[in-house]
Amino acid sequence: MSIEEVLQRHEAELMSLCNVTAVGVGEKAGKPVIKVFVSAKVPESSLRPGQRIPAVLEGCEVDIEEIGEITA
Repeated sequence: MSIEEVLQRHEAELMSLCNVTAVGVGEKAGKPVIKVFVSAKVPESSLRPGQRIPAVLEGCEVDIEEIGEITA
């Protein structure tokens, strides 16, 4: 399964998590990753169960990037 297909399967789930503002496919150290953009990084200890962003989805690495609030 391609990284795009993995992202498509998990996009709604990721977008429902705390502080997530966008998701996409990007690159880290020359390898494709699933990018999860958040308004602010939150310590994992303060998140409820089920609200943590996974480090890997179906074998694809997940990279979390803090981008702040998005406004028009």
